[in-house]
Amino acid sequence: MGETEKLEKAPKQSWFTGLSAEFKKIIWPDKQSLVRQTTAVVAVSVVLGLIIALMDYIIQYGVDFLVGLSF
Repeated sequence: MGETEKLEKAPKQSWFTGLSAEFKKIIWPDKQSLVRQTTAVVAVSVVLGLIIALMDYIIQYGVDFLVGLSF
């Protein structure tokens, strides 16, 4: 097999130190942006829920109509 080159590993830091460093890299949204995005998500969820409920009602009505037919 091929030879692999041994590399020295970087010294391990504390897990919490690494976590803290990663959290410092996060760019948190401002309050106005957060409110606007949350409002958009809730509005889209409600609209899609209503569309799905309407489709469910129409399909259920159609199935009930077809089942009720007697030949």
